[in-house]
Amino acid sequence: MQDIPLSALFAALGVLLILSGFFSMSETAMMAANRYRLRHLAQQGHRGAKLAVTLLNKTDKLLGVILLGNTLINAAAATLTSYIALALFGEEKWALEIGALSVTFALLIVSEITPKVVGATYADRITPPISFILTPLLRLVYPIIWFVNLFVSALLRLIHLAPKAGHEAPRLSPEELRMLVLEAGHFMPQKHHSILLNLFELERITVEDVMTPRSSMESIDLNEPWEEITARLATSYHTRLPVYRDELNNIVGVLHQRRLIGLMHRGELTPESLAEHVQEAYYIPAATPVFSQLQFFQENKQRAGLVIDEYGEVLGLVTMEDIIEEIIGEFTTSQPGNTATLAWAADDSALVEGSRSLREINRKLGLPFKLDGPKTLNGLIVEHFRDIPEAGISLKIDGIPIEIVQTQDRSIKVARLFKPTH
Repeated sequence: MQDIPLSALFAALGVLLILSGFFSMSETAMMAANRYRLRHLAQQGHRGAKLAVTLLNKTDKLLGVILLGNTLINAAAATLTSYIALALFGEEKWALEIGALSVTFALLIVSEITPKVVGATYADRITPPISFILTPLLRLVYPIIWFVNLFVSALLRLIHLAPKAGHEAPRLSPEELRMLVLEAGHFMPQKHHSILLNLFELERITVEDVMTPRSSMESIDLNEPWEEITARLATSYHTRLPVYRDELNNIVGVLHQRRLIGLMHRGELTPESLAEHVQEAYYIPAATPVFSQLQFFQENKQRAGLVIDEYGEVLGLVTMEDIIEEIIGEFTTSQPGNTATLAWAADDSALVEGSRSLREINRKLGLPFKLDGPKTLNGLIVEHFRDIPEAGISLKIDGIPIEIVQTQDRSIKVARLFKPTH
């Protein structure tokens, strides 16, 4: 070493520091890389991504080659620094201390912190290229890695932390997937982003959250005069109508109105022929998750069902279209009597029907009404008062000012909401 110029020693030390930085950056980048993105690139034929996926499937060997290289280079850098310190300062007692401090500082800045920050920041960009270097390097030193891993495996078994056979990286939970979709919103069209988020919500909500409430259901009482029944059929908005006798909980079945068009056209519709076309009702417990109900509709070849509570009383009606609208948004024509657009006016107020669901109000007006109680605005206000309030009364629920505009038939028909000021 005494015959080697100091400039060459410094150059060699610089090379060692750079190599150490490469291994540090490689370790951080490989561990921080998005494995799902790498697999996607690999499926598209990206060679670097394929090599990276292969290396990440053998984490113990990957870490072995990186740490082996890093450890050897750091040891060589420390030794070389000692020679440089002795060459500069002679046999002084503090020469080695100066060398140790210098190499520690250099390794910390050049070989550890800086490359690790780069590796963590640009992990997905760096990982495929460095895989072209790490793959042949692993093949070259594989016998050493295999020998070292024998002791690693023995130590892991000793402390009961040995990985099980077939062990895989943990899969993403629904909540983690939802967070990925939230963070990826700027990478996809807004409509696609909204649909994906709505899909995650289907497991959280029940059919009671999306049903048409009992008070808003169109239905037919077979004990009404025949003229009223035919008038109701002629003006009905829906094609499937619940049929009952005297009281809505006394359901007879469901009538598919389209099957009556021919009879009505020929003038052959009678109470008897109408009763013949009434089909058995399909009942759905109120607590059924919406996603499960969508599967039940498919399996049972149904498109609508009556929602009942634990006592068997009818709460409302839910259709396939109601669930689909929860996923992709509204697409059907507005029902007569419910044509008002749910949006803030210029004065930061909005007229809302009492039958509107709180989930729809929250979604369209951006409000924070709690959803663990009543499902409609009418139910929320009635629960708050424990009575039917009169028109003109104002109140505040969940920080939102509300004014009762119109009441009818023991319920709030219309209320005015005001945008919160906070």
